[in-house]
Amino acid sequence: MKLDLTRFRRPFEHLDRVIAPVDMAPGADGAYRVVEPVELSVDVHKDKARYRLDGMVRTELELPCSRCLELFRLPIDAAFDLRYLPVSEGLECGDREVTDEDVDTNFYRDDEISLGDVLQEQFYLAMPMKPLCRDACCGLCPQCGKNLNEGTCSCTATWDDPRLAPLKEIGRTGDA
Repeated sequence: MKLDLTRFRRPFEHLDRVIAPVDMAPGADGAYRVVEPVELSVDVHKDKARYRLDGMVRTELELPCSRCLELFRLPIDAAFDLRYLPVSEGLECGDREVTDEDVDTNFYRDDEISLGDVLQEQFYLAMPMKPLCRDACCGLCPQCGKNLNEGTCSCTATWDDPRLAPLKEIGRTGDA
């Protein structure tokens, strides 16, 4: 999915696309899978060789809960505002201080921008650091691995820290 920059002749154009889930690559290491069509709405602002993409992306991702590992769906409705410069301008910069504007600046080559990369970046930015299927997710039992959202297990919840074993020996010898 490439955005051909040579087709933009005016300073402002609007672009709407709907991308099928099968056309979207899954996240790195299976972090997510796109399960609903991706609705992309972008305003493309052109200033000579500089471009600004101002838009919205809506879809639904399927990802594992970080506590119970069950798959759940996460709706994505994210706005973005990105600037693109030709790679040649990025090479000219040399050593200089990074400004706030530089954080939103990307580079393109061969007169095209990868929409797949833009969308993947927006998906990762919209995902929580620790995705949960629900706020009250109980997670997995650390001993047997049972999903505690489905019920309790028969494991005991005690754990002895082996580093404290010498202190327990001191307590036993003091009782005698």
